[in-house]
Amino acid sequence: MAGWRGSRYDLRGLGRTALDLVLPPRCLACGVTIERLGALCASCWQSTSFLEPPWCGCCGRPFEHEMPDGAICGPCAQSPPRFDRARAPLGYDDISRAMVLGFKHGDQTHATPAFAGWMVRAGASLLNRESLLVPVPLHRARLFRRRYNQAALLALALGRLTGLAVVPDLLIRRRRTPSQGMLSREERLRNVRRAFAVRNGCAERLAGRHVVLVDDVLTTGATAGECAATLKDAGAKAVDVLTLARVNLPQAA
Repeated sequence: MAGWRGSRYDLRGLGRTALDLVLPPRCLACGVTIERLGALCASCWQSTSFLEPPWCGCCGRPFEHEMPDGAICGPCAQSPPRFDRARAPLGYDDISRAMVLGFKHGDQTHATPAFAGWMVRAGASLLNRESLLVPVPLHRARLFRRRYNQAALLALALGRLTGLAVVPDLLIRRRRTPSQGMLSREERLRNVRRAFAVRNGCAERLAGRHVVLVDDVLTTGATAGECAATLKDAGAKAVDVLTLARVNLPQAA
């Protein structure tokens, strides 16, 4: 049996080698050929804005100077967000933008495991064995056109890495909202107001639970805040937000 297992893994290795000859691994950001699948080239790695503490204990916005653990940024102190905490491994810049857009619109779903690994490290303080992973939903029309929800792919990959429960369809987007891309913060808030709901029959799963809401990018926090409020209204005890990247705006509420 041991010999058979060894042969099986050898064959897997040969299979990967053969595949790499046809489709060599490429950098997740710039696309140059690299040695390992699901990684960045040396240049992109050095240029990528990986976020680290000190950061706001609430929204995860990086501080420019050393701050005590748990310190809250001015915007969160002035206007607390509707979610409890937010974390992301990447600042949203030219390199992470290329990765996010390729993942979101370019079918580069092979990057999902790498992204999820980065998110687990950045969001370690948010994840506990009772956490429920819930992705931000797409409207069914947009999902039909795109064929996959990038937030759901990330949530499922996070579930595989952590062993936490994932409910991909717990939240629904009950009306089709215009893209948030070119909207101001106030317009974003209006755009997503009452846009989400908990799917019928799922509310009992939320009673007293800690939810980690999963998405690709945190910008103003309008979508995350609306989802968090919807989940709390349905019985969730707390809602944290874990995204792949975050825009370093002065307000994330």
